[in-house]
Amino acid sequence: MELRMPALRRAVPVCRSLARAWLDGQRIHDDDTRYLMLLVLSELCTNAIQHSAGTRVTCRIWRSEDLLHIEVHDRGGSASVPRVRHPGGEQEHGRGLELVATFSSRWGRRIEADSSCTVWAAVPLAAGVPPRLAP
Repeated sequence: MELRMPALRRAVPVCRSLARAWLDGQRIHDDDTRYLMLLVLSELCTNAIQHSAGTRVTCRIWRSEDLLHIEVHDRGGSASVPRVRHPGGEQEHGRGLELVATFSSRWGRRIEADSSCTVWAAVPLAAGVPPRLAP
């Protein structure tokens, strides 16, 4: 599935809703898997919208044998590099990529030839216990 959406905060819930429909079509009904996939998707989309200089964000979701893959592509334009931060308890922002890192089996970013940015994550299909928290 590929979604092109305006770089507006109100596009994130629309993207989540369409991703839910895609999950239904893929017959992925496990509540833990769905929750974690939608959380990771929301965080990546929100970051792209907040930090991109572009007017559009593209989200791709696909399934492999045991993973759900999420890519969010934006036009770049931000001097900051996506990285995990560990904000203090009183800070309201800055936990998005920490959540992505915790609930994904792996994640990363690519800077494309045109200086645009793609941030990606892979969420286990049988989520249950997040990979970083499993014994």
